[in-house]
Amino acid sequence: MSRQVDLTLDEQARRGTDWKLGARALGISESFQREDERSIVVGVVMRGDLKIDGAAFCHPRVGGLDATSEILSMYSRLGRSDVRAIIIGGTVISWFNIVDLEILHRQTGLPVVSVSYEESKGIKRYLEEYFPADWETRYEILVRNGDRSRVTLENGFDVFVNTRGITVRDAKKLLNVFTHQGKAPEPVRVAGVIAASLRRDSAEELGLS
Repeated sequence: MSRQVDLTLDEQARRGTDWKLGARALGISESFQREDERSIVVGVVMRGDLKIDGAAFCHPRVGGLDATSEILSMYSRLGRSDVRAIIIGGTVISWFNIVDLEILHRQTGLPVVSVSYEESKGIKRYLEEYFPADWETRYEILVRNGDRSRVTLENGFDVFVNTRGITVRDAKKLLNVFTHQGKAPEPVRVAGVIAASLRRDSAEELGLS
């Protein structure tokens, strides 16, 4: 059964976790082009004081169904028991290769926050159009992930979150620690910058296209 994590001050004190200084989050983002066979997903370990002290990579198939397993393998390779939460830049990555938040939470034992930045009218019709053979499998993952909640950050920007193992209230606290400019939490933003740079300069060498 999933465990709900409430990052109250009492809980932080009990665990010795200071979200403003030493606590680490794994931020995940990606880069790909539609013609690529695989995308570049980057995970950046960042402390609450915005110092980076780890990174890893994985390569889900563009249009595949392996995003969750690839991210889990990446997390395992990191070998970082000090990571306290995962923040991922959206669940629909690598051209509709949808991340299963529940599995990600259960397999890592960590709170998981998916953060996105725009309202959506839904993607079911795109799944039906582009993936007639397995659209139902993709849609089931999307439904399991649940509806997004709009939250307003301390900097005034609105974002949309899905959570597992953490309340929306405490997901907002976590995002406020890591989001200083704009909407994107720093570990997610930095992961995206690295992923885009690798896609630009090393796609052929990595065998992605």
